[in-house]
Amino acid sequence: MPSDAGEALTLALADACHEPIAATQPYGEDDGVMRMIVTDHAFAVLLVGEAFKTITVLQVTYLP
Repeated sequence: MPSDAGEALTLALADACHEPIAATQPYGEDDGVMRMIVTDHAFAVLLVGEAFKTITVLQVTYLP
């Protein structure tokens, strides 16, 4: 992944660490658990764990 695309994804993931629901979009049904981040050149699927305050990155796709 080019550095500019990686940097945008990194910043979006950092925002998601602080405010997971506000900084992401629902992935499928809005259950507050499966979320996604979409930037100009990347897409990431996240699993948000409210109980332990965790975010697990399940998939990252580079969009050229």
